[in-house]
Formats: sequence, C-alpha cells, structure tokens
Amino acid sequence: MAESTVEPPLAGYTVVDLSTGIAGAYCTKLLADGGADVIKVEPPEGDPLRSWSASGTVIAPGSDGALFTFLAGSKRSVVADRRIDDDMDLVDRLLAAANAVVWSGGSEVGERPDFAPATMHRRHPHLTVMSITPFGLHGPWRDRPASEFTLQAWSGGIVGLGRGQADRAPVFVGGQAGEYLAGVYASAAMLASRYGHNGDGQGELLDLSMLETQILSLTYYPVTYFEMLGRPWRDARRVTVPGVARAKDGLVDVGCGTAQQWFDLCAMIGHPEWIDEDSSLTITERATIKADEIYAWFESNTVDEIRDLATAFRIPNAPVANGANIASLDHFRERGSLVRNPGGGFQQPGHPYRMTPARLRPPQRAPRLGEHTERYRTAELVPRPTATGPANRLPLDGVRVLDMTTFWAGPCCTHFLAMLGAEVIHVESTRRPDGTRLIAGVPVTEDQWWEKSPIFAALNTNKKGLTLDLQSPRGRELLRRLIATCDVLVENFTPRVLDQMGLDFAAVQAIKPDVVLVRMPGFGLDGPWRDNPAFAYVIEAASGLTWLTGYADRTPYDPYSIGDPNAGMHAVNALLLALEHRRRTGQGVFVEAAMVDAALSIAAEQIIEYSAYGTLLERAGNRGPTAAPQNLYRSAGIDEFGRTDCWVAIAVSTDEQWRALCAAIGSPSWATDPKLATATGRTEHHDAIDERLAAWCARRGGEQIVATLWDAGVPVAKVMQPHRQTELEQLAFRGFFEEVDHPVNGPARLSTVPMRMSTGPSKFHTRHAPLLGQHNDELLATLGLSASEIADLEAEGVIGRAPAM
Repeated sequence: MAESTVEPPLAGYTVVDLSTGIAGAYCTKLLADGGADVIKVEPPEGDPLRSWSASGTVIAPGSDGALFTFLAGSKRSVVADRRIDDDMDLVDRLLAAANAVVWSGGSEVGERPDFAPATMHRRHPHLTVMSITPFGLHGPWRDRPASEFTLQAWSGGIVGLGRGQADRAPVFVGGQAGEYLAGVYASAAMLASRYGHNGDGQGELLDLSMLETQILSLTYYPVTYFEMLGRPWRDARRVTVPGVARAKDGLVDVGCGTAQQWFDLCAMIGHPEWIDEDSSLTITERATIKADEIYAWFESNTVDEIRDLATAFRIPNAPVANGANIASLDHFRERGSLVRNPGGGFQQPGHPYRMTPARLRPPQRAPRLGEHTERYRTAELVPRPTATGPANRLPLDGVRVLDMTTFWAGPCCTHFLAMLGAEVIHVESTRRPDGTRLIAGVPVTEDQWWEKSPIFAALNTNKKGLTLDLQSPRGRELLRRLIATCDVLVENFTPRVLDQMGLDFAAVQAIKPDVVLVRMPGFGLDGPWRDNPAFAYVIEAASGLTWLTGYADRTPYDPYSIGDPNAGMHAVNALLLALEHRRRTGQGVFVEAAMVDAALSIAAEQIIEYSAYGTLLERAGNRGPTAAPQNLYRSAGIDEFGRTDCWVAIAVSTDEQWRALCAAIGSPSWATDPKLATATGRTEHHDAIDERLAAWCARRGGEQIVATLWDAGVPVAKVMQPHRQTELEQLAFRGFFEEVDHPVNGPARLSTVPMRMSTGPSKFHTRHAPLLGQHNDELLATLGLSASEIADLEAEGVIGRAPAM
C-alpha cells in the first residue's frame, strides 16, 4: 500500500463535539489527528476559546485566538442556536449519523436537558457518549462548581510530592495541564470503547471525572502507599537540590534522586570528599546542607557546560524551556518537534507520537465559525444502526500485550490496558526488577522486601509476571518465542537497550508480522538528547511545564509528576490507533511515543502565545489567567503533622461567582466596591483582595470555608493531603478506590480508572500485582516447555522469583 493512499486509523469515524474548554477540545484534537471527522457545534457567537489568550491579548472580532486555532485544526464548525428548533433538529440529526459525541458542561447546546449525556445515549443507543465533568455525572458533588485549580487542591496534587518551600504557600502546577490530561484520558477511553465494539454500532456512556484524572496524574498512588507502609509519601515541602538552578546564562534542571547520582554530582562539581560525609543522612538532606556551595558552582558555569558535564556523568538534566527559547533548542530543531500552524502561521508542537506505516492526519487549518453549517443542513445524514452486546464487558479482552516497561510512564500505559481487559505480561529480570520495586524505602533485611512496594502494587494489578534474564542467549530466545504470541510489545528503556538486543521493528516483525511495537523513549529515538536519562522532572523542564510552576521571584519548581502519566496515556492513544490500523489492514505498526513529545503537546500554549503574539507566559504562584481572585489562603487549625499549614483554594472565574462570594462572606464594603465587579478590575486589585480574603479565611476552619462558599456556588476546595483522598465522599460514591488483597502485604485500596462505563465492568481490579516471577511456570508452559526445562532455567538464573542483587 503506497504511503500516499494510507488512510489514517480513524477515517470514517464521526465525532460530534458538544464540549467547551480545553479538555474536550484536546480530546477531539487527538481524535481528529487520528483521522476522525470532528464536527464542532458552536453557538452563534462562537466557542469561548475563539477569543481566548492566556496572556490577555485581545483577539480582534472575526479572528480566532491562536490556542483555538491549534486545538481546532482539521475540525468542522456548525453553528446551532439553542433557541431555534431547526438548529436543534440539525444537531440531533448529526448525532444520529455520528459514532460518538464529546460533551462537557458549559456548552450552550449541551446545557439543554434533551442534550444531556444520558438523554443522548437513550435517544441514540449507537453513540459512544463521552461526558467530561469536574466530578462525574452522579454523586453528592456532581453539581458542585470547580476549576482546574480547585481540582488540583482536592486531588492532593498541590502538596502531594512536596513541591515548594515550607515557609510559603504550596503551589499548583501551572499552565492548565490538568485540562489536557483530562482530554488525553477521554480520548483513550473512547478509542478503547471503539476497539471493543469493533465499530458494530453498540454505544455506551463514558462518564469521566476530571478530579480522578488529576489524582492519577498529579499524585503517586498515595493512598496505597499510606495503607501499605503506614506513612505518607511526603510529610513536608522541600526544595529539590539542585533541581532547577541558575546558570550563568539561563536555567538548567539537574536531579540527583539516587545515591549514585549524588556521588556523581559531588565529583562533577569538584567535591568528591562529600561522598563520604554524613552517610547517616539521606541524599536529600545531604544535598540541602551543601545547597549554597552547589548553587554557587552552577552560577559560575553556562547551561551548556553544565549539561555537557551532567550528561557525561549520566546525571538527569535538561534546559528549562519556555515559549521564548524552546524553538531554539537543538534537539527539537533536529527532530522537527515544532511545526508551523497552517492557518495561523505560528509555531505549535507536532503530533505527540509518530507511527508507521499507519499515518496520522497532517496539521490542517481550523474552521471559520459556521463554515460547514450549510453543508450539513443540506446533507443526507443517514442514521446509524444500533447493535447490542453483553454488559459488564471489557473492551480490550483478547488483546495480548508484552510489557517490557519499568517505573511509571510505561507501566501506566500497560496498566490502563490491563484494567480494560487486555492480557498483559510484565517482564522483569531478577538482576533488574522493575524500578518501582526498589523505591519504597523498605529495608532489604525484611523478608520479601521486593514485594512491598506500594507503587508497584498500585501500577501492575491484573498483569502476569514473568522473569527473564535478557542478557543471556536463552532468555532472549524465550523472549522472541513470547513475542510471537503477542499482539503488542511495549517498552520504555533508553533507546540503546532494545537496539543492543537486536529487536528493532524489522526484527520484531520477522517474528510476528502484524505486531504493534510501541517504544516510549524519554527524548525520542533520534536527536542529540536521545540517550539522556529521562526522569519526569527533566521531561517537564525541557517541554516548558516546569517554567510556569512556582513563584515569579524564584526559580521554578519541578511539577515532579505529570511527565510520566501524561506520556503513558498518550502512548495508550497511539497504541489503540495502531491496533485500529492493524484491524483494518492486517499490518503491524511501529509507534514512537516519546515522553517529551507528549509533554510538549500539553505545554503547547507557551510556544503558541510567544510565536503568535510575542508574549512570554510567566509563572505567578497560585494565580492564573482563568480566574481572579485565584489563590491559596491559610485557614485556621493544625494539620496532621502538627503545623499551621492548612489551606483552602478559591478561584472566581465569573462575575456571578464574585457576587456569590461577596454575599457569602457578608457583603463587606471592600468586596462590593464597583471596581471589583469585573474580571479586569479584580485582576488589577488582586493583592488587595488576597489580603482581605486571607484575613477572612484565617479566622475559619477549612470545612467551614468550603461549606460557606461551595453552597453559594463559588469554586473552592481544601488543600488535601493526598493520602486522605479516600475521605472524599464523591470518590467513595463512584467506587474510585477498590480494595485488593495481596499475599505478602494484605489488603489495600487502589485507584482505578477515571471514567465509569455504562456497559461495565463493575470492578476493574481482578487480581493483585504479580509477585516477581509469579507466572513463570504458566507462561513458559504455554510456549511448550516442560516442568524439568523450567526448573533448569531457574537453576541457571534465566528465570527466578527473588532479586539476584
């Protein structure tokens, strides 16, 4: 099949977009890039994103904002007035002829009762209806107001990984990243549903909670960690050293999260004597003590000098990118990571993943408002038939996945597949177990210490565990035999590892011609940074995510969380597109899902704003462009660690919410000042508002503040400790946590997936994460090995059930 004639995987898949906001727009952008026909239904005045600019740039009437132009590429625009019956009839005919619809609150058409998600699904049973809401469609919080900022607070993500300084308020992750993450999960859920239904006309209602996507993306399985180990992941905020540091000519991010990296850092900056000092202290404590000397060394060197040395020492590092400098970075230039928008002329990220021979749709311009209305008014829209199928089904049942991943990004991808029914075989070796087995801080003197990692337990349920020594010829031979039985192979080693095994795509195809091979390198398979260590924080720094997180008067803070799950869920999207291509053509597909490309996509607004308007977006603590006031305010009380460190998040996005807040706090004269009646006025007087709200909150407990403001319709949240997520009644109502028993650790609660599916399943965790080598006998027997042969492999150390470390 010639490249020019290859249809994208979702050709013929029609999606009606009834959403507003970034989450729905990014979900449908991913689908449109995959080849779907996306019909965006807009009110006569246009989607609000058409007039949006994070920098406050005024968009001229009749023009479109650059972010809208990026997100709406390849889509079609239909204008429908909710007050006109003929327009509503057109929307209903579009739904009858479509495969799916994406809905979110705030859409003018979507706010009509006859276009509510459940109503649309009842009227058009063939439709996959994706609902994106802050808390889900049902439950005690279903109608509560929220913003991304307050959702970050409820999730525990603001304090979950110790981001910030103890003497200042903690900070949220800037840049509206949570909106994009919800869109990534929504697209993945829709693609899984489509694959499971095989395009047969059976629809379902997918109810996605943005709070749950925040928990999965901004915290690191804190509930499981707390229940298994009896302590929280973090009990205080600490600045990472060196983390983001000032060099002579810019900012650079360098991490030393392991003992070896600390030793190498000491040698790199000319203090090898520090290696043997204070060995009773943790690496974090030792680095903090030496912080002044470390930062002085950084300030005496350039970014390039520091990065060259750190790379030579194999210390994770990256420049701190922003809208102004990202296009000049050599890695992105050589990989062609940034492309020109075909309609707006500005620069934007390319696709977040690459694949061959399957093809994604090349960037196309965004539609003009109502450009396609008349086409669809006069078109013959043929209703699609409806099929029925079994309830409580798993959409990926029958897909066999060989999971050669480790740590978070790769296992996050394969875990989502496993919870939706795929058979996932997680491969480790006794010499190199999955890295998450080693980071729990459990002493190696404890019996079966390697089975006691909460992170591994939470990330690998439903999988089967196999150990193979891939450095041995016998181990590699068995790996090849296993590949021949699988539909998908996923790996996230550094690029040279698979290359050294001789397992490039051609070699894997020689074993299994229709295999889908998904590689998840940190920085990609080519370019000058390809072999650099790729921990989440350097991915976040290199993509721009770090730049917007923190206070304006100091260096940024690493988000320290988003890079991995964001990469994992983008890889899920790519993998499901590849399976769709395979189902259509019988061809195997090679996917490169680089972590940094996925991060660039959700940090897109920075390069877009700078190249379109010449404006550099800046971090502003807990303030943001979507609300004023928006901040954290200290509330009365003592936290569980004995500190006066209790906070609430408040975000006022509309004039109506401001009036509600004023009334809720008693309409004091300062709040009813006419100059605060508009968003512009509130932004100009944000300092004064903060001072007054801080005084009001300081006299009240968090529960009282939330009750007062939430009942009035103001987005508000307690800043939760993440291991307290199970205390949120909305999560309990939705069954977001399920208790899973474990033969070594006993029962613990584990998070599930952020959507509920009308066709099931009722439970997502079917078995505990595998013990090391737990399924060796079962899996090797299916390859034809006898019990004596398997015993010989164990005696030779090719397989095993305990670390050989």
